[in-house]
Amino acid sequence: MQLKALARAAGAGLAGRAISLFARIVTAPRAIWAGIEPVPRQRVYFANHTSNADFVLLWTVLPGNLRRQTRPVAALDYWLKSPLRRFLIQDVFNAVLIDRRPEHRVEDPVDLMEAALRTGSSLILFPEGVRNMGDEVLLPFRSGLYHLAKRQPGVDLVPVWISNLNRVMPKGEVVPLPLICSLSFGPALHLGADEPKAAFLERARAALLAQREAAQS
Repeated sequence: MQLKALARAAGAGLAGRAISLFARIVTAPRAIWAGIEPVPRQRVYFANHTSNADFVLLWTVLPGNLRRQTRPVAALDYWLKSPLRRFLIQDVFNAVLIDRRPEHRVEDPVDLMEAALRTGSSLILFPEGVRNMGDEVLLPFRSGLYHLAKRQPGVDLVPVWISNLNRVMPKGEVVPLPLICSLSFGPALHLGADEPKAAFLERARAALLAQREAAQS
């Protein structure tokens, strides 16, 4: 059993490096650290969501020491559908898996994310909740980011705008189109004293949109 576990861990490490290399070859991702540096601090990176590859690209551009402590928050009901997806999301990315089906949940999503933060991990989170497939630039934020900020006020909340990835992997396509992608990391946010949920979520959404403007300038 121990040899099997070691072999699985080695395979996961190789798969992670291969995925990262492939992402770099296809998208030549450019990380723009605007007002913040890639230092070893515990963070929640919150980003726009247009592709299932969003967290892969964000994970890829982090320096190795940060990548190892950063876990994406992903949809359990999508990623556990096949053995390959299960291996990737659990063994390679060590994701925090959230069931988007309330009737099937056995654990609260915010509890799961907070538990990961309590172990010292950083997170990659998509506060829109679902992929944005429409014409609106950014969907309204769901409340998870606010509840995390309230429970873990010392953790940096870092807005990250991902540009062009929806054009690299359009919905329904299997073969990616080579295109340069950029990821703009903005200054960290924290929940203000007695700041209402709606005001905080709007401030966080505005901070993410500001990174979109920075990426386009």
